[in-house]
Amino acid sequence: MLPEPHRLRRRADFSETVRHGRRQGRRDLVVHAIERDRSEFVVNSDGPRFGLVVSKAVGPAVIRHRVARRLRHICAGIVSDVPSDADVVLRALPGAATATSRDLDRQVRSGLAKLGLFEPSEHSA
Repeated sequence: MLPEPHRLRRRADFSETVRHGRRQGRRDLVVHAIERDRSEFVVNSDGPRFGLVVSKAVGPAVIRHRVARRLRHICAGIVSDVPSDADVVLRALPGAATATSRDLDRQVRSGLAKLGLFEPSEHSA
């Protein structure tokens, strides 16, 4: 789904993005983003990196995993539309458990657009 080079893995990368990046709240999620050139904790990669935070407040494990799967699928679809030096953390709120995939997709795209990090290409939906 989301290729390895586009995943945030290290705790320091998550912390840097959430604490020092900009954020945009949506109904069912919060989009945190930072541009890598300002971050001293990250290693260079070939494109934007995405991380997910889906806490127990979202629901039991089955629901949390479903929400995470849907968010990973959305991220995979917008990799080419986000600047290559961006780190993005999507933090799911409890409403994400009942939101449709289409709603989550719109919220991710609009949050990134408000942050100035989403430039849809011709081939994206």
